[in-house]
Amino acid sequence: MSRPGDSETAEAKHVLRLYVTGSTQRSTRAITNLRRVLESELPDSYDLEIVDVYEHPEAASEHQIIAAPTLIKLQPEPVQRIIGDLSDTERVLRGLGLPAKGGGDGST
Repeated sequence: MSRPGDSETAEAKHVLRLYVTGSTQRSTRAITNLRRVLESELPDSYDLEIVDVYEHPEAASEHQIIAAPTLIKLQPEPVQRIIGDLSDTERVLRGLGLPAKGGGDGST
């Protein structure tokens, strides 16, 4: 079906990796917030991997994760990192390279 190299034309897949710390409230909130944005904005064009740094500390070290939750957008380039519970939808959209929805009041 859809392999990483196949979707270069009309349907560029977003490849994302979310680093969390166990099933803490903050990690759970980040997963929920991210899934809501992805299903709304990129319903069938993303691959999301969730990595628990407690279970896979080598992954955190390899990708220089110093805080969790951290979302890394690997594709399409450029690589972007977003740290936090991903509750700021406009910030997440910008990090994913998507247009922010309504009311860009300049509050950052």
